[in-house]
Amino acid sequence: MGPSNNLSILIGPIEPPLWNLTLGQFLKQHAQTAPSSPCLVFPQAQYRATYKQLYDRTIPVAKGLIAAGVRNGDNIGILAGNCPPYVELLFATSHIGAALVVLNSTYTPLELHSALKLSGCRLLFTSSRIGKLSSHGVLNMLAEKTFPKPLHELQEVFLLKRENSWGFRDYDDLISIGERVQDTDVAKRTANVHPDDVCNLQFTSGTTGAPKAAMLTHNNILNNGRFTGDRMLLTPKDIVCCPPPLFHAFGITAGLLAALTHGSSIVFPSETFQPLESLQAVSTEGCTALHGVPAMFSAYLDSVNSGWDLSTLRTGIVGGSPVPPKMMADLRQVLNLVHITNLYGEMNSTKKLPKVDLTLLVGMTETSAASLMSFTDDPIEKRLSTVGKIFPHVRAKIGNTSGDIVPTGSRGELWVSGFGLQKGYWRNPEKTAEAMRTDENGILWMQSGDEAVFDSEGYCRITGRIKDIIIRGGESIYPLEIEERLVQHASIVQASVVGIADEKLGETVSAFIQQRKDQEQPSTEQVRAFARQTLGWHKVLLAEMGRVFS
Repeated sequence: MGPSNNLSILIGPIEPPLWNLTLGQFLKQHAQTAPSSPCLVFPQAQYRATYKQLYDRTIPVAKGLIAAGVRNGDNIGILAGNCPPYVELLFATSHIGAALVVLNSTYTPLELHSALKLSGCRLLFTSSRIGKLSSHGVLNMLAEKTFPKPLHELQEVFLLKRENSWGFRDYDDLISIGERVQDTDVAKRTANVHPDDVCNLQFTSGTTGAPKAAMLTHNNILNNGRFTGDRMLLTPKDIVCCPPPLFHAFGITAGLLAALTHGSSIVFPSETFQPLESLQAVSTEGCTALHGVPAMFSAYLDSVNSGWDLSTLRTGIVGGSPVPPKMMADLRQVLNLVHITNLYGEMNSTKKLPKVDLTLLVGMTETSAASLMSFTDDPIEKRLSTVGKIFPHVRAKIGNTSGDIVPTGSRGELWVSGFGLQKGYWRNPEKTAEAMRTDENGILWMQSGDEAVFDSEGYCRITGRIKDIIIRGGESIYPLEIEERLVQHASIVQASVVGIADEKLGETVSAFIQQRKDQEQPSTEQVRAFARQTLGWHKVLLAEMGRVFS
């Protein structure tokens, strides 16, 4: 839907209606209607499950959680890479009214302590290694209880693999202790779970300061995954390759739940991101979709092997930021990724190539992931320059510093409302009140911290972060504008522009760039000269005062 009354407010369609299901109810229904359909693959763990097999495996885990003393409303933490127990625990906790707290797998011991203290996890599931990284520091802290402050709510740590060095019980032990729990006990707990209950806590810095835990409900993430899959045109025939981590909304919502809500199957190629394993999974499993952020797609380009068959690819999501036009061209030439619009013209090959409709997803953890997303048949220019259109049952507006809605085409801060909004930040009513506001019509809105603009057709373009604006001698400079120019250089894959304090001007700019492996490193002056071709003198002057790193 386009802007209303020439003001920057978008109102999404009210069809299709929202689902009102818990994660457990959804999985059980699908296990009954399509029991033998492929659902979940973890190649590194040699794990495959149909929908029925996945559901059946979550019940013993739920019983184990009950036996371990987990109550309705408790939080259960997981610090791990992408692995089968991650998905099983997500659904198992949902069966019994608990919430899964997904913890960043790169946390240091002190960061983990802070997250556990904040979220009040009753149990923690982790491993001695996450991908190639050792977790011994974390496990030593947990075993020796060398905490800066006591973790009074943490009752027990379980290891996902059998390890005896620290004396913790493991995942198989959890299932064993659950054998004394009856099916009726699980059924009683399940009957008391409501779709609007919190089922998932995800950490975010939000729009301000230190990390906070966003409280997301069954309805939040299930419907968000469903509408994401709708935009991708997913069907039961699709096989999604999802390298992004499950501790992020991208992995859980746009990856796992987008696939499962459409009867698709999903492949998590490795515990942590490995481009070779990702492309190998696409080739071996015949994946039709490939997800990632631009940095991942850059790694795919550097790692592609001519022996792999990538012809099955059809769709995919780029999260976080738009794909630079140069990278899009490379995806066409190197990975055989071709947009359905065929805007790039004929291919220099007689081989039949797949049509892959990469779409861009934007959102916040606090909105369960996406609130705007492009369609696979949007014009290529829109998919490259915007983050698409509003989701069903979602509203978005752009306001100025006074909170007034600005005219269509004007920049301002993006605010979002609708089904995906978090219940708030866990045990942090002050920050919740800062970020979420109820307007005069009783509509609750989430402040994004993103600067954006709507066009007359209802497409949204993210133009920067409100806090990232660099003010040089009174001039407002938008880092994203400079970044978008820099990545058009043939030798630059990615660029990040930041402000640096300056005594005279207030701030100057520094640009961090990643060069292409097959190109010579551009000199600082070459980058400046390239930027001067399209950017105003004051922006280029800033670039001249900064440093360029590769």
